[in-house]
Amino acid sequence: MRSFENLDTLVGAVPFTVVADLRTVDTGRGGEALYRDKLPALLTSLADRARVASIEASSAIEGVVVADRARAAQIVGGRTDRLRDRNEQELAGYRAALDYLYQEQWRPLNVGLILHLHRLLFGYTQVSGGQFKQSDNLVVDRLPDGTTVKRFTPVSAAQTPAHVAELVDRYLAAQQAGRHHPVIVVGLFALDLLTVHPFADGNGRVTRALTNALLQDAGYDVTRYVSLETSIARSADAYYAALLASTEGWHESRHDPWPWLRYVVGLLARSYDEFATLTAAARSGGSKQDRVRDYVLHHAPRTFQIADIRAALPGVSDQTIRLALDPLKDAGLVEADSVGRGATWTRRD
Repeated sequence: MRSFENLDTLVGAVPFTVVADLRTVDTGRGGEALYRDKLPALLTSLADRARVASIEASSAIEGVVVADRARAAQIVGGRTDRLRDRNEQELAGYRAALDYLYQEQWRPLNVGLILHLHRLLFGYTQVSGGQFKQSDNLVVDRLPDGTTVKRFTPVSAAQTPAHVAELVDRYLAAQQAGRHHPVIVVGLFALDLLTVHPFADGNGRVTRALTNALLQDAGYDVTRYVSLETSIARSADAYYAALLASTEGWHESRHDPWPWLRYVVGLLARSYDEFATLTAAARSGGSKQDRVRDYVLHHAPRTFQIADIRAALPGVSDQTIRLALDPLKDAGLVEADSVGRGATWTRRD
């Protein structure tokens, strides 16, 4: 809540790079309604893919990984009741938390919601979720030699309930006042919640899930179609560096929020760029094979699967995708890294 104590002073002068990214964000937001009307099947497909990617990526950031992709797909899809270990339990928990925000009427933001998301996150484990930390904690970095270095000191356990309640109140007041860009306000909420660090475990995942929901609540729906968590996982070093830079001096209200806000706004701007790329591929002319070739050569991740193409180009069959890939392979433009249903392909740039 320190970021909201003197909000006008803290974010009074927005850096030019952030202004430019906010312009990209707002331009992208303006086109979302068009795509909802013109490409509903594509958006449904993108939302399904982003949901899966978000659950897996946000969990992986915290070291929660289910290596068997088929098994992970079962858990994310809610198609198994038997969870074999802690990783599977926590993957299922993040699925439950994210789906609650997507499917239930959670608004408005409140302390009870934050606790409920934590309860869902650990609902399949033996951890008692849904309650604030009972003892003080530290956030540390573990070095390669096994030693640890303190990153920052969160709010004490005794002060945590009051700090979270005040943060929620100040956030809602700031959004209602409308004096500052809503994405900036969401970013500050995430910064403060991470710095308060209200739980013994699960702080990052709860904050990332809430960030998705709050951005959508503010009208920025791109996080429903492009996984923000995947982008964070790909830039984890920058994520932690920005967070560290903006938490210094936080307890004394002397912190600089812009390293963190620059990262968050840039992340969202790139999400809108990716969204524009995906929708452009779906709207391009030519045959279905032409659309596949255009997507693979210009828009797909460097390493991709047929499922990625299928998600980006609804209505294009797997057989058509393979027919388009074969000449690209013969021309040396792509190569198959593996075979079978989950085969991966790499574009040779």
